[in-house]
Amino acid sequence: MRAVSRSTMKLYSLSVLHKGSTKANLLKAAYDLSSFSFFQRSSVQEFMTFTKYLCHVYVRNDNLGGVVIADSEYPSRVCFTLLDKNPREADAMTKVQAELDETKIILHNTMESLLERGEKLDDLVQKSEHLGNQSKAFYKTARKQNSCCEIM
Repeated sequence: MRAVSRSTMKLYSLSVLHKGSTKANLLKAAYDLSSFSFFQRSSVQEFMTFTKYLCHVYVRNDNLGGVVIADSEYPSRVCFTLLDKNPREADAMTKVQAELDETKIILHNTMESLLERGEKLDDLVQKSEHLGNQSKAFYKTARKQNSCCEIM
């Protein structure tokens, strides 16, 4: 088994296609052509030859397929793992971003709930103050009315 040098491995393209009855339709593609000169990139993207590069293809039962184009040093197992997985699971950053988005939604809902509780507490405090003022007024009125009578 030959040792694989991590510095020479290169992933050039990842494409998602739908396999129709007569042809495949490209749904989305991403390219990393930074190792080619600026003036070659559009040509390389359009006319990438498979003699120097490996093309890994995976088609699911629902006719959705993916293509990874990589150099000969890039492990096939990694390419097929990338193609077979849910995109959220394949990329750690996407997975973390999805978890952050879910946490943000939960936090937002919690804050809304706390604000609603705060408003309810404010209402209770206001009602309590109003009730306290009414009880003071009742006490004063009752005291005035009872002050005219003396107990013998």
